[in-house]
Amino acid sequence: MSPPAVLYRFGPFVLDPGAFRLTRDRATVPLSAKLIDLLLFLVERPSTLATKDELVGRLWPDVAVTDNALTQAVSELRQALDDDAASPTYIQTVARRGYRFVAPVEITDREAVPRVAAAVATLAPSMLAERTAQASPVARLPSVAVTDFVNLSGDPEVGWLATGIAETVTNDLRALKDFKVIDRVRVVDAARRADGSPQALAADLAVDLVVVGSFQCAGDRLRITARLVDVATGEAVADAKADGVLADVFVLEDRITIDFASELGIGVAPPSRVRARETSSLEAHRLFTEGRLRLEALDGALVPEAIARFERAIDLDPYYAVAYVGLANAYFWVYESSRDRNQPDAGTLAKAIGYARRAIDLDPALAESHATLSYLLVAAGQMVDALAAARRAVSLEPGYWGHYFRLGNASWGEERLRAHARALGLYPEFPFAHFQTAMVHIARQRLADAEAVLRQGIVVQERQEGRGGRFPSKGLHWLLGLTRLAQGDEAEALHAFEREVAPGGSPLYAREFSVAAWNGQGFVLLRRGDAAGAATMFEHALELHGRHARSLLGQVFALRRQHRNREADVVLTRARAAIDELDRGGRRAEAGLARALEHVIAARCDQATAVLDEVVGLAVPPFAGWTIPIEPAFEPLKNLAGFKNVLARLADRAR
Repeated sequence: MSPPAVLYRFGPFVLDPGAFRLTRDRATVPLSAKLIDLLLFLVERPSTLATKDELVGRLWPDVAVTDNALTQAVSELRQALDDDAASPTYIQTVARRGYRFVAPVEITDREAVPRVAAAVATLAPSMLAERTAQASPVARLPSVAVTDFVNLSGDPEVGWLATGIAETVTNDLRALKDFKVIDRVRVVDAARRADGSPQALAADLAVDLVVVGSFQCAGDRLRITARLVDVATGEAVADAKADGVLADVFVLEDRITIDFASELGIGVAPPSRVRARETSSLEAHRLFTEGRLRLEALDGALVPEAIARFERAIDLDPYYAVAYVGLANAYFWVYESSRDRNQPDAGTLAKAIGYARRAIDLDPALAESHATLSYLLVAAGQMVDALAAARRAVSLEPGYWGHYFRLGNASWGEERLRAHARALGLYPEFPFAHFQTAMVHIARQRLADAEAVLRQGIVVQERQEGRGGRFPSKGLHWLLGLTRLAQGDEAEALHAFEREVAPGGSPLYAREFSVAAWNGQGFVLLRRGDAAGAATMFEHALELHGRHARSLLGQVFALRRQHRNREADVVLTRARAAIDELDRGGRRAEAGLARALEHVIAARCDQATAVLDEVVGLAVPPFAGWTIPIEPAFEPLKNLAGFKNVLARLADRAR
């Protein structure tokens, strides 16, 4: 059997399963084989509870041991990691259940490392002399981040080049395969947090090298200068400069990476710029870059401008594959804005899917197009094709966190957990991966695991608040509230729901999760016997979404508790119309859950259970009904044998 082809990195440590070795700052940490096994089991599933039974089965198969043996092993491992059980950095104890690895874990390819060692050694002595002397037999790729280039001209007409040049240099460095290149999403996020400080940005990203540069336009002339800076010393290990006419910007951009490679002694052939994913048209390149900047602002008001620029870029170059990807993502934004309606804009989604498929036709090797198509197909309920597209994206570009997130989004059960763990290892500042991981734990009825994952995501979300986070981070407080409510903690559930409706986060999903949080508060008050207060909460939800079936049914519940039956009947008619709209909009699972809730309100518990059984039996999507274990309205069903069977089927599907 070949050794595992990955390394696990956390804090200053690197765990190499193939060599059965743990190093700290490249110095070997003495550990027994048993402790290496224990550590490997934990880091392979970060944030996930490892039960005592699982750990004993892994460490002492077919041998009867007491809990004391496991406790002693964990204690010894903590000592080796300098970890504190009372305030853990790495290993958290879950009382009476087991342990959880709580530090971010980065997974990197092991097989590529030996090939790169010789090339790395040619880097400047200022960066590598000391490191090489201390290096373990398995070296690692130096990591590099490319910052936006500074516009020395001050001319806003060429301002797009700041991002355009950085994007190209990033892609060219990645093509060399001699660096671990940090993707632009993470760099842009870190730049916001660093307030323009290269040192703070480098520290945030934990990189070895940073590319800083500038450009200046004078008439039709363009000059680009750049430096590859060693973060540890602040010294430049390579310089690059390119002068020429603006129309030759592609050649000039590529010159930067060629100069870097030349100074570092890395062989490289000049990249071929005219490919399906790129363009020979300067104007198309400008329009695409400006469109992408508008889309990445996550401001719905800028999406029409992004669409217009992508379309004009395609008019200029109909074979510009990445422009079709941009257009697909822009139209998906439009669709997502309608996602919480009973009948989303299916026509817009179909248009987005068409553009993603066109990008793949033009360049089958463009991983971004496969990843985008996967995300769109999940929204369309085409799960088999979505999963295939996500796997294809990962196979084409295995080092990019976004492809693993798309894979997690398209998969379910253990595959989703693995994919999101890999995504978070590569990009820890992505809270929505915590949300989707928690979904699996909830379906499995492992609420303590779900809660732990959600709390970790909330820490990341709160760290991003006020810093212009790149991705949506709504929903975590709502889901934590439902999880706590299912465990009987009404006070913390209410607090979490109140946090969800507070301003902040992505406006794209704010309404959807605010409606859900108002509903959550309504059901808490119903449990407390405050029907009038519950009715007010459901009314707040309906102010945001007047045709929301669950909110309407909650209002029916509250009105009937107050013996306002005539009003309740009027609202019930509206609720049934909303459920029919969900069905017509292709949202069968949501419609089924709402019908089950209607049966519960009418005390038809057996009928409610039968409907839930149908929901769980839906072929697609595989996660249909994942909220059933924490739905407060289904509490009257919990002792029914049929409901227990529904929960068992749900958990089985989430393996």
